[in-house]
Amino acid sequence: MTIVRGFRYRLDPLPEQEHLLRQFAGVCRLVYNLGLEQRATWGRRHRIGFASQCVDLTRLRAEFDWVRAVYVSCQQQALRDLDRAFQNFFAGRASFPRPRKRGVNDSLRFPGREIEIKRLNARWSAVRLPKIGWVKFRDTQPTRGSMKNATVSLDADGWQVSFACEIEHEAPAPLPAIIGIDRGVATTLALSTGETMKMPTSLERIEARKRKAQRVVARRQRGSKRRRRAQRRVARLQARQAHIRRDFHHRAALGIARRFGVAVLEALNTRNMTASARGTVMEPGRNVRQKAGLNRAILNAGWHAFATILSYKMEERGGQVVTVPARFTSQTCAACGVVDARSRESQARFSCISCGHTDHADTNAAINIQRRWNTPLLDVEGLRQRPYEASTRRGLTVSENPRSSGGRC
Repeated sequence: MTIVRGFRYRLDPLPEQEHLLRQFAGVCRLVYNLGLEQRATWGRRHRIGFASQCVDLTRLRAEFDWVRAVYVSCQQQALRDLDRAFQNFFAGRASFPRPRKRGVNDSLRFPGREIEIKRLNARWSAVRLPKIGWVKFRDTQPTRGSMKNATVSLDADGWQVSFACEIEHEAPAPLPAIIGIDRGVATTLALSTGETMKMPTSLERIEARKRKAQRVVARRQRGSKRRRRAQRRVARLQARQAHIRRDFHHRAALGIARRFGVAVLEALNTRNMTASARGTVMEPGRNVRQKAGLNRAILNAGWHAFATILSYKMEERGGQVVTVPARFTSQTCAACGVVDARSRESQARFSCISCGHTDHADTNAAINIQRRWNTPLLDVEGLRQRPYEASTRRGLTVSENPRSSGGRC
């Protein structure tokens, strides 16, 4: 079994090296945008693809010295990214490719066979990038496997390098334990074992500082140096939030993957859940500000990113991630199976109106999620008794909402 893993480090380039990195990123961005315009205009008629665009790139390099000054493999990698973007578009996996922008897409990639790494001391190493030289980076973890490529990118915290390595890996036998995971807002992760995990409180403190910095940006004159300086401060705070969030996801996912063989998640469509409630001029939405706050909380939890990280960590250890329908998991009693919206007394408390079972609402939902993973009736669990107010809109009494006959298929 071969797996590909990324190892990310913080670069510490010299001033002249940083100038070259910005030049390389700018030319690669230009090559990508020129190739996008060419394929969008003439692609279908002339069947333009990666190979033909590499020929055009050779002509472009012969005509302009400043294009030829940038390493050719980086420009070819940009065209390869464009070709892959069009493949995803025609396969229906992504939208039509968009132009790359300065300040957003400042990155370049080198093939792994053309770079070299050497150790400097206990904390620092250096990577040799063609036409740039040896660039120091903070060595925080050892790399494994064979190097496939190295991606250099710029974010609010500075230049970063990511090594994609191919590793030969033998997955062990999966663990027998099964875990259900409910992803929420107040409680980020609730496990069916009763454990709960929340985002670090430092995110809230940084969020308060970021809002204050955003108000400063709004008061600055557009195009001024003070506005750009204030925008950079906001970007640094956002990058710090992203690092903290990603670290939480990795730690939580690793702990789950080491203990369980099957992780069961709800099939959530985050894009639809975070759609704006603003509506139109003719039909304005209701509770728009409340919905906007809920959307920010959902996106801050990073549900999709956690599922992605958990998937590859489980696969690496022989386990798997399964998704099940999310209908009525928060209204179903984990003890007797009765579905009733009135049992969800509050955000954190679940008290069944039929059997009296009480539990944390998210833990109760996680148990229901765990039970659904291997039943052939995933879409109809909980519908043996019609849910109160959720589907029938009738005021059912408790006697009309019978208990489950026991057992699940």
